[in-house]
Amino acid sequence: MAVATLRCLLENVPAAVAGIAFLSGGQSGVLASERLNAINIEARHRRAPWPLVFSFARAIQQPALGIWVGQERNDVAAQVALVHRARRGHAALRGEYLDKMEDSRSLRKAS
Repeated sequence: MAVATLRCLLENVPAAVAGIAFLSGGQSGVLASERLNAINIEARHRRAPWPLVFSFARAIQQPALGIWVGQERNDVAAQVALVHRARRGHAALRGEYLDKMEDSRSLRKAS
């Protein structure tokens, strides 16, 4: 899908466009990271003229909100989850995201 998406963008979007943002809504944080990573690997390979990003609000916030559920005792765990997803999104933006970044050890290191 990343190859077809990038091909379509390269054929139709002027190089003068400042960047392209995809919405992450409806995707899990992991899936959004995987897809952003795939398209950025392809974009780098094909020398896309603009940055490609996800509007990550939902994919980054949803796991943290699910942990927090308005309870102060969950603040730290929710913050760890938020930082974890943000770091995974940042790696995907660079085309450096790896599945193994989702293991429990890397989640603990996010704090």
